[in-house]
Amino acid sequence: MTLMVTMENGTSQTIPEMLSCIERYNPDHLKTLETYIEEQAKNNTYDLEANLAVLKLYQFNQHMLNIDITRTILLKSLTNLPHTDFVMAKCLLLPQQVKDDVVQTIIHLADILERADFILFWQRVDKNRELFKHITGFYDSIRKFVCHVIGITFQTIAKDLLKKLLGDIDENTLEQWMKKNGWKHQGSLILIAEQEQKIKTKNITEKIDFENLGGLMAQCL
Repeated sequence: MTLMVTMENGTSQTIPEMLSCIERYNPDHLKTLETYIEEQAKNNTYDLEANLAVLKLYQFNQHMLNIDITRTILLKSLTNLPHTDFVMAKCLLLPQQVKDDVVQTIIHLADILERADFILFWQRVDKNRELFKHITGFYDSIRKFVCHVIGITFQTIAKDLLKKLLGDIDENTLEQWMKKNGWKHQGSLILIAEQEQKIKTKNITEKIDFENLGGLMAQCL
């Protein structure tokens, strides 16, 4: 779905076009942008620029603040880890947004993810399922991030631990994620990567100018 924004002169622009000009700060477009964010949540799409633009508009027009949209923006930012989108969104929050109990819960979840305490994260998610039900693809997006962290951390991992880190998934779901990441069974363990794949050779070349070499040779005489 491509949402259009109507300008004051009657012309129309797509949201990306509008965000590239001064019109991104026009509060008349806020409702359209909020609808766009709801569409992102529903259709599992993502537009960081639009989301940050809405938070900026809330700063300039605090009477138009929509806390539900704020929550959705933060949750969508989490789905784009390991990028720093959540940090950027959090920096644009107003004090009244930060004080919201649900926003505090989301910030706490982000802190848990940053610490890579994934088992605790899924426990907290299980207690707040209503919070994520409107974010299509939320669980898989987080699992993709978990797989990223596992891929750069482990060489092998116990299968039961891997299932817990991915949210207590079943065998079929585990096989799907293993296939996506190229992981293989190795007895009771899961082979994440061969050690040889993680070791990369690097050629180091030192360049010494002739003038510097001359001084060094003189010191040796």
